[in-house]
Amino acid sequence: MIEEDERSSSRRAMKTIDLRSDTVTQPTASMREAIATAVVGDDVFDEDPTVHRLQERMAALTAKETALFVPSGTMSNQLALRAQTRWGDQILCHGDAHIYRYEAGAPAALSGLQIATLESSDGSISREQIEKARNPDDLHCARAALVAFENTHNRCGGRILDHGELVETANWARSTGLRVHLDGARLWNAAAATGISIAEWTAPFDSVSLCLSKGLGAPVGSVLVASREVIERARRIRKQWGGGMRQAGLLAAAGLHALDHHVDRLAEDHRRAAWLAREWKHPRLRLAAAPETNIVLFDVLSGAGSAAVVADLGELGIRVSAFGERRVRLVTHLGIDDGDCEEVLARLDRAYPGRKEPR
Repeated sequence: MIEEDERSSSRRAMKTIDLRSDTVTQPTASMREAIATAVVGDDVFDEDPTVHRLQERMAALTAKETALFVPSGTMSNQLALRAQTRWGDQILCHGDAHIYRYEAGAPAALSGLQIATLESSDGSISREQIEKARNPDDLHCARAALVAFENTHNRCGGRILDHGELVETANWARSTGLRVHLDGARLWNAAAATGISIAEWTAPFDSVSLCLSKGLGAPVGSVLVASREVIERARRIRKQWGGGMRQAGLLAAAGLHALDHHVDRLAEDHRRAAWLAREWKHPRLRLAAAPETNIVLFDVLSGAGSAAVVADLGELGIRVSAFGERRVRLVTHLGIDDGDCEEVLARLDRAYPGRKEPR
């Protein structure tokens, strides 16, 4: 009983190191100050000056006509789909795309869209796949309307799509009459890792969604950038879906602060992810692929599946995500420093002495 009480007390006192996602960050003290001092107005009346500043800055960064601040990446993606399609249309995306796997069936529920999924190991979509999967121009078929890409690709381990291939495929798709959308929730990471600017990444797309609440560490918010026509449609739909916020400048101020202070530091997340991938040797986990950005995937080799591994690591105060039955994900972010990474490895050493690199 005493030993059990001591173990329980130790677990309670142990700092939790949360590697589940880059969405778990807390606002920094300086970001909280920016929120507290923001000048605000009623954004539904289009009168919030801080929201205006954020939207104007995002439009300039992406070289798009204009922008719309929204509560979430899911809403941003879904507004882009709804504003550029008609009920009953077909859209195409990767089979592991966020808009298909993690947005609660919204394309069908909110916009009446059919989805054709395309498969690849790295999140890429090719011209040949689009040609094969898109419906013909036939009255019996749903009209092929839009192709959605994702960069970086979450389910593929934060993989960066090849810039040249992406531009070529997106431009070709547009030339055939398809609209093209980019889920750029973590596009900041792609830009940081490659040196290719945000504007270069977004150039071939009709619309792009960018999150402020992942790698940049804002508590809430994404921005949709597109033409004025698309954004005006999206603004009306945002209101219809309950996304019209009033004094939203409090949240926009956090986004502006993140743009000023948290973009350059993304390279630190990438460095820590690479270090953890190299040093994290667990007897039941094998690295799925070397990380390119801030996401690391491990495959579960034996015994019970990912849920059991997540629970075991949780007992060590290390929180990771199950990413399928036999895969786990960890993500480095603003809330993780070098000391946290070293502590993770120290806890693994204590729990699995003499741990070996899995074969």
